[in-house]
Parts: sequence; structure tokens; C-alpha cells
Amino acid sequence: MPLLDHFRPPLFPIRKWESFHSRWATSISDDLNARLPKRFFTETQIHLGRQVEADVAEVELTGEDGDAGDEFFGGGGGRTALSTETYAAPVATATVPGHFPDDILVEIKDTHRDYRVVAVVELVSPANKDRPEHRSDFIGKLTTYLSKGIGVIVADIVTTRTENLHDLWADRTNAPAAKLTPRPALYAVAYRPRMDGESPVIDVWARPLDIGQPLPELPLGLKGYGCIPVDLDATYTEACERSGLV
Repeated sequence: MPLLDHFRPPLFPIRKWESFHSRWATSISDDLNARLPKRFFTETQIHLGRQVEADVAEVELTGEDGDAGDEFFGGGGGRTALSTETYAAPVATATVPGHFPDDILVEIKDTHRDYRVVAVVELVSPANKDRPEHRSDFIGKLTTYLSKGIGVIVADIVTTRTENLHDLWADRTNAPAAKLTPRPALYAVAYRPRMDGESPVIDVWARPLDIGQPLPELPLGLKGYGCIPVDLDATYTEACERSGLV
């Protein structure tokens, strides 16, 4: 399936990229669930930072009669149920800018290790690339995964932002050999942390992407278990078919 441009006409804005990314993440999750050993399972996480205000409002659990959800907050065991109507927070000592990054990813969890995350497939959003602080957040999250030995695949098909998060990660980690040259705006990269003798290393498979060309297959490293192939093209094709784009 040739890669389409989901961020410009004729697809955008009629066909929302958010809907397609959600569909693609689900397709990747379904494909991995069908092929992973039984000890593993996947979960899809979709969180767009600009929706954080609505998410916070929902957590307040205010009912139709104005109650604050006493059955959730407690009241049993002799404790007094909390109420947002009877408590006013004091004035904050400061209010500072917050960064609420987009997360569109598939997590692979290990049932033999307390359901810990052992690998991640992340789809880049425009907001991950639009500001220096957002790019820094994304690279920091990637670095945290890798420092814990978690394998990661990053797929970036965002055509409206030219920043290359992978090359920025390579710059930050002083790994020039991992950079894509010349620097493409679209790419897919697999990262596999492992031990080489007593030395920690990260294997990198970096592939440039182009509109009109198929996507690659990449190895996804499962912490403590080995690798499993992720067919980005097959899952992308399924997502396009289920979205009515072909």
C-alpha cells in the first residue's frame, strides 16, 4: 500500500488524521496480539494533549444532582465522603505553563513480569513536533523507554512538520552514526536496547519514508525475550481499508 498524505488535501481536513492514527494503532495491536507468544498482550493508548482539559473535567465525577460521586470517593469504613462543593482549594503559589504531549501508541505487556511494558510502537502526531518543548518531551520519553531496556518503534508520517525526532534523539545521545542522511521528514525507526558483553548498546534500524511508497517491516525488541517483526505496511494497508481509503 503506498503511503498517503493524511495531513493535506484531498484527505485532510475531510478525513481526520486522529481517526486514522487510532485505526492504525488498533491494527498494529491486533496484528501483534495474533502473533505474540501467549505470555504477552497489547494495549492501545490514545491521548491527545489538547484534550487534557476535558479529561480533567470528567475526573471530577460530578453527577446530575451536583453530587461529587460519593460512592467513588468513599464514605465507608467510617470515613467522611469528599465533596468538591464543601472544599475550596487555596490560592496556588504559582501557575506555570504545562506540556501535555500527544500519546498514540501500542504497549506490549508481559504477564510473566507483573504486566510490565516490554515494548512500544509509537505513532508521531503533529503536536509531538510543533514546538521545541514538545519535541523535547517526546525525545525524553523515548530515552526513558530505552534506558529501561524497552524496545521501541517510532513511525512518523506527519507531512506538515519537517522536524526529525529521531535525528534530534541521535544528537542528544551523541550517536551521529544513527542519524538518517540526508535528513528525511518522514521515517520509521526501531530501537532495541541490549547488552553487548558488559556494555549497554542500542541497535537502531532507521528507514526513510516517502509518500507513494510502501512502508517497511521492522524488528520490535521485547525486553528479555528477543524480537518480533512489525509489518508497518500490512497494518497500514488494513487501517486504510477499514477506514475506506482504498
